[in-house]
Amino acid sequence: MRIKPKSPREALQPEPAPGPPQRSRHVRNPLVILINMVITLAVFGLAAIGAALYFGKQKFEQAGPLQEETTVVISSGAGLSGITDRLSGKGVISDNIFDEWIFNLGIRFYKNATKLKAGEYAFAPGVSMQEIMKDLVDGKAVTHAVTVPEGWTTAQIIARVREHPVLVGEITDVPVEGALLPETYTFARGTTRQEVLDQMKEAQEKLLAEIWERRIDDLPVTTPEELVILASIVEKETALADERPRVAGVFVNRLNKNMRLQSDPTILYGLYGGEAWLKDRSAIKQSELKAENKYNTYQIDGLPPGPIGNPGRAAMEAVANPSRTQDLFFVADGTGGHTFAETYEQHQQNVRKWREIERQKRQDEKNKEAQSSTSN
Repeated sequence: MRIKPKSPREALQPEPAPGPPQRSRHVRNPLVILINMVITLAVFGLAAIGAALYFGKQKFEQAGPLQEETTVVISSGAGLSGITDRLSGKGVISDNIFDEWIFNLGIRFYKNATKLKAGEYAFAPGVSMQEIMKDLVDGKAVTHAVTVPEGWTTAQIIARVREHPVLVGEITDVPVEGALLPETYTFARGTTRQEVLDQMKEAQEKLLAEIWERRIDDLPVTTPEELVILASIVEKETALADERPRVAGVFVNRLNKNMRLQSDPTILYGLYGGEAWLKDRSAIKQSELKAENKYNTYQIDGLPPGPIGNPGRAAMEAVANPSRTQDLFFVADGTGGHTFAETYEQHQQNVRKWREIERQKRQDEKNKEAQSSTSN
């Protein structure tokens, strides 16, 4: 086939560009257009959600607006919205609707909306929403305490529990003497007085069972209740921890020899009950010593009918494992402790020394008063 040559002018002339291809019938379909629009919106929506989640997470984890430590009480049954309002009202989180929205969504995102615990919470300056959530979920509430000294009577303990400003509610079940364990007990705001007493009672029952299992053989006490009775007497006789086993040993020796315990504190409890030690007593009167008294161990044989206070751990352990001595007597030595004796003759000598110490103390007090009067 012969090719017709082009003139120079035709050779320099550009060939016309081909026209656009014909649009597909599928592209022009309204359904396809709708699908494309939906995909585009979904992409933009996902991007927006991702940005919101990122920003919200940053906000949820960053330091909050709180300027100084603040205590917030979260009441039971407040619900997430109520808790949010309480926190924003105290300035723990910002009170703008956007921050409250982030706090709510953040807690729901972590599936903790139903895990937030009531209580009294102390929040540090700059606490984040995430830290707030963790504290509420873990129940890291502010704790308060009540301390019961060893040897206190149930009446004294009841009075202290009733006076505590944080505890709530009335006492409906008063425990018997000796049923409570003297210790320091912690609790959150909203705890009832009865709950604290029940906690003391449970602690005593558990500890007494453990001590009873560890007691030595052939003790002259046959039940855990009798151990508590003797421990309450030991508790009142000495405040020195290292003396308790030896004091307990004296009483165990006397019981084994069928000797009366002759413990002064039993006289006071028998006459005045749980109120016996609300006033300072320097000495027991002769009228008190001779008055008919079922607790008076100068008058009765063996143990009194019940405890004269609530003994602590050390006193109960001392009775369960007393010192192995031949001591049958003891008397104060003037230093806060006691002097022990195996025979009545030794004891009488110790008593004379104690009386001399008391006489000298009274004389010193008179001399001080005289000097004070002279100087005035």
